[in-house]
Order: sequence, then C-alpha cells, then structure tokens
Amino acid sequence: MATKTYREALNEALREEMYRDPNVFIIGQDVGKFEGAYRVTQGLLAEFGPKRVKDAPISEMAIAGAGIGAAMAGLRPVVEFMTINFTLVAIDQIVNNAAKIRYMFGGQVSVPMVIRTPGGGGQQLTAQHSQNLENWYANTPGLKVVAPVTPADAKGLLKAAIRDPDPVFFLENLALYNTRGEVPDEEYEISIGTADIKREGTDISLIAHSRMVNVALQAAQRLQDEEGVSAEVVDIRSLRPLDTETIVNSVKKTNHAVTVEEGWTTFGVGGEMAALLADQAFDYLDAPVKRVGGEEVPMPYSKPLERAVIPSVDKVVSAAMEVLA
Repeated sequence: MATKTYREALNEALREEMYRDPNVFIIGQDVGKFEGAYRVTQGLLAEFGPKRVKDAPISEMAIAGAGIGAAMAGLRPVVEFMTINFTLVAIDQIVNNAAKIRYMFGGQVSVPMVIRTPGGGGQQLTAQHSQNLENWYANTPGLKVVAPVTPADAKGLLKAAIRDPDPVFFLENLALYNTRGEVPDEEYEISIGTADIKREGTDISLIAHSRMVNVALQAAQRLQDEEGVSAEVVDIRSLRPLDTETIVNSVKKTNHAVTVEEGWTTFGVGGEMAALLADQAFDYLDAPVKRVGGEEVPMPYSKPLERAVIPSVDKVVSAAMEVLA
C-alpha cells in the first residue's frame, strides 16, 4: 500500500471513476482551470477536457440544478461546493429535488449524483465558513450521507458514492486534506452504510465521525497511557444509512459511551447516537451516554477562541473519565 494524503486519495478516486465510466463528470466553482479550491481536482481538466470537468458560475442553486438534471438524464455528476456553508444556497435543490425525485416519480427516475463539500472549523474562516451541518442532510430521507476520516476511506467511499444510483452527500473536512494514510493499491470500494472500529477496546466506546475520529483516537491513547483505560473508537463513517449494529455491539461490549462531534450537540449526531443506545442497548449501559461537541456559539475568528470552541482531546478524556466514574 502507498501512503497518500486525503486530497490525493480523493483525486485518485475521481480519476479512476472518470476512466471507468464516461458518464462521470465534475462540475463546480474553480474545479477546472484553478484545479479546485483545495486542489482535489488537480490535473483532471488537462486529462479529461472541459466537457467532463466543468467550471460553473458562482451560483450554487444552478450548480445543484445542473447536476440533478444531468443525473436524471443518465449522467453521473460529481458536484463540488466550496464549503458545506454554501450548500445552504442550494438546499432547496438538494432536499426538495435530489432527495425526493426517485420517490415522486415512482421509481422511474433516479438521481445518481455526488455532492462533495468540506465542513469544519479550525482554519480561521469565521462563523459563516466554519460550520458542521451534515446532520441537517442526514435528517433527509432520500439522501445518503457519508463522512470519511482516512485517505483509504475517502477513496473507497467516493468510488462507492459515484457508483450509487441515488444522491450521496459526501462530507469532507478542511483539516483533513493534508492528513496522510495508507491507501490500497488494488481496486476497491467501501460500502455505504458501514461503520468501522478504528481502535479495539473493552472499557468505553468513543463514537465519532469525520475529523473527530482522530481526536477520539488521540483521547483513547491518552486514556490508555495515563489511566489504564481501554477505549474503543467507533467511526460512524456513514450517517445515513447508519450502521446501528456496529455501534450498538461496541457499547454492549464496553458498557459505556461518549459521542464526539465537531458540530453543536443540540439536535446533533451525538443525540441520535444516545437515542439509539437508549433504545437498543439500555440494559448494557452502566452510565448515561455523554456527548462532546462544539461550543454552541458562532465560530470565532480568533485562533485561541476557535481552539476553545472545537472539541479537544482534553474534553474527550474528561468526558470519558466522568462516565467511567
């Protein structure tokens, strides 16, 4: 296996799928000549030409609409939005059209479209550009929502998303693009709807997605080194459909759970995890589920304040010890 960055893994998945299927094309702002705001589409315009790597005007509603129309006509668009915050301009197209067309057309038409977009804070991009809104989309029947953390997962899930017959909301994270990891050399894809145990443990389950999986892994190592606590790290990886079996089985083994998300906890992903565990693993819990999330304020510009808002390893360790106590 070769070591690649998250960005390189995404680029590789796009290239391979564009070679595999001539119906796959990319559309978004600056995806062509500028090679992507985060260089994910680097080199693809030169390789595949402007018909398959299309620079779009600054109109998220038009980009989403073009993608939906193309998908209904038999193509497989990969729509890139510069950040998840900008998807709000196109939320009517995503939620009221892309997610519902298969149902409203009685299954006669589908929308095999991927929406790629990064979220997250920590880059001093202020309140309107640092949000985590994936739970909004995971709330919508008809949309599949995935949030890979490793380069290998990013490549495998993106390939699966492009091949899927329905719209997939593919969440990235600004802080992950330069992270590195091993990526298999052979052809592979990762099934949408599967969670992953990133670290085995016996005392407590740390349940996270996207960038917060890395925070949970660091917290698990600290708990082992400083407290002798064996923490299992569950990467949700797919928010819709949700792999309830893997999550519930982990907590049945450890009897304790902490959820970790970068977004706000009120009506968040952690709340869904807590409800799931109360419903399906209540008799196995030795303590209430503790939720760790971002402070419930708009993201500050100041770097020290931004650090204080985003969940830290210290906060996860503290929550875990509180649950175990």
